[in-house]
Amino acid sequence: MTLNDTGAAAEDEIVLLDSDGRPVGTAPKSAAHGPDTALHLAFSCYVLNADGRLLITRRALDKLSWPGIWTNSFCGHPRPAEPLLNAVRRRADFELGISIEDITLALPLFRYRATDAHGTVENEICPVYVARTRDEPEPDPREVAEYVWAEPDAVIRAAAETPWAFSPWMVLQLEQLERFGA
Repeated sequence: MTLNDTGAAAEDEIVLLDSDGRPVGTAPKSAAHGPDTALHLAFSCYVLNADGRLLITRRALDKLSWPGIWTNSFCGHPRPAEPLLNAVRRRADFELGISIEDITLALPLFRYRATDAHGTVENEICPVYVARTRDEPEPDPREVAEYVWAEPDAVIRAAAETPWAFSPWMVLQLEQLERFGA
């Protein structure tokens, strides 16, 4: 695997899944997201700080899918044979420059399919995690345009009242998450 200047894989591969969620192969991440995206493994994470505020991020404007949309703290894809918790920690550091702790699996079987305005399809089995950090984010501008620490209840209300302003996976996840805890 070749690394780019950020230490990330130059061409990450994602894990393809069958309809029952079993791994059936891999594909380059860049080739796997388009108008006919195969089902694959991903994850989402919601990060809280010591005050119980929730970190939400606005996707960078040059992202392939859902550019400029507000979403959960961060998302990503595990590499082939990479344990999910390792992938979650890796992406927290890569996207936001933070370390996370108290990582809890909140929605182990979350699954969705959505198409953005440009026709890019997300088709994922996407376990959802909640974690905590003591760090202040230093986001990678290629991933995150801006971020806000907000009261979880306010975020839940905003996503319910203006779902078009948030990623479709976040809106669906917030409907299913019982609570974030404090």
